[in-house]
Amino acid sequence: SIPGTVASIPAKVGDRLAAGDIAVVLEDMKMQSNYKVHADCIVRNILVGEGEPVNANQVLIELELIKEE
Repeated sequence: SIPGTVASIPAKVGDRLAAGDIAVVLEDMKMQSNYKVHADCIVRNILVGEGEPVNANQVLIELELIKEE
């Protein structure tokens, strides 16, 4: 089953995201789901595009955790 399509990707490669920021928004049958990051991180790679169908185990975005010294 397809959980949906990519509605939008607010994050860009190189962005620094804080915990709670939205990385990807998926849409399924007109319902939108916001996927948020749980820790401060940097967006290293975005593997999907807006409008693309995605499946449940697909990697959408690659993140690098920011190690606070």
